Amino acid sequence: MLKSMTGYGRAESSKGALEFSVEIRSGNNRFREIILRLPQSLQPSEDRIRSMVSSRVRRGRIEVSIQIKDNGDKGLNLELNRPLVRAYATIFNELNEELGCKQPIDLSFFSQLKDTIIVKQDSVDLEGIWPDLKDVLDKALLSLETMRMDEGKALEEDFLVRLKRIKGDIEEIRNRAKVTVEEYRDKLIQKINKLIEGIDIAEDRLMQEVALMADRSDITEELIRVESHLEQFRSYMNQDDVIGRRLDFLLQEINREVNTMASKAADSFVSQLVVDIKAELERLREQIQNVE
Repeated sequence: MLKSMTGYGRAESSKGALEFSVEIRSGNNRFREIILRLPQSLQPSEDRIRSMVSSRVRRGRIEVSIQIKDNGDKGLNLELNRPLVRAYATIFNELNEELGCKQPIDLSFFSQLKDTIIVKQDSVDLEGIWPDLKDVLDKALLSLETMRMDEGKALEEDFLVRLKRIKGDIEEIRNRAKVTVEEYRDKLIQKINKLIEGIDIAEDRLMQEVALMADRSDITEELIRVESHLEQFRSYMNQDDVIGRRLDFLLQEINREVNTMASKAADSFVSQLVVDIKAELERLREQIQNVE
């Protein structure tokens, strides 16, 4: 079944004093790119989080944002950045001496300077919260996967409609190819009769010319290969795998074969059908850029 690379998933959970919030967005990408936005307290768990996402999403750009809110009574630890304060004090004293001032240093001034007072929260028990975090992350991934599968189903329905149209055009080209040689023979006879009226032309020489034309315009192999590619396309759509790039390759091959048909057949009706097929291939190609 097809999966879209575009999706969104979100989940929240409260466990005791902790509130977890996970938001996941995914979009198109040639490969898999995982971007994590985590609070500092969760940085040590980055590898485990990345591994969970990798096991569920195989292709695309995935942005994961996780927030943790602690509603408990944990206190804050304040710590004085002594090296920084001493450095400021040294600069102020040197400035007093240089300017000849006797201005005393106001200690309250240090509290207004950045990073002189460091706020430290009690450390998070990563092993203790991991089961709860894993559960809410799993729910967000499930929400994302559901949306990707729903969009993939819509893409699959559209693909089947377009494949049916292409299949119909190929059948028309096959039927047209059967009568093209006869039409060429009749037109050739008419032209020859006009040019050399009253002169008999050997039938075998005429048939030889028709045979040469039939050989040059034979598109049987191209028709067989296109039909084979169409069957492969349908087969890949039923696989639970990363198939976007495979489908894109098949479309390139089909496009190459129908171009060959148009040049070999040298028939306006076939050329028009090829144009219709290429229009459907282009729409498929645009949609396939969003398939995992």
